[in-house]
Amino acid sequence: MNVNVTERLTFFGRVFGLDNNPEAGMWYLYITIFILCIVVYNLGFARKIKFWQNIIIYIVMFAGCIILTFFGAFLPIAESLIVAAVVLALYRYRLHKERKAGKISTSPDK
Repeated sequence: MNVNVTERLTFFGRVFGLDNNPEAGMWYLYITIFILCIVVYNLGFARKIKFWQNIIIYIVMFAGCIILTFFGAFLPIAESLIVAAVVLALYRYRLHKERKAGKISTSPDK
């Protein structure tokens, strides 16, 4: 049974050269996934919280991205994060546009 690893790599796995230089490629993939996780978190889930709480969130995210990086070599983790970031960016843009037009109130009703 002959398995060609290059064929099974994701787009970012091939771009970062996981088949030729796996150590550097995994670091590049890790940094990419971590940055994309930060972007997705800030676009979709971030709230105004205290500075030390933000530090804890980013430390946990930093540790969690290690697992995502191992999956990201053969599963489209980074690609999925890009799609999520684009969808959330479009949502935020549309929300901003509607708030500016006055269709949505900025203060929540009590």
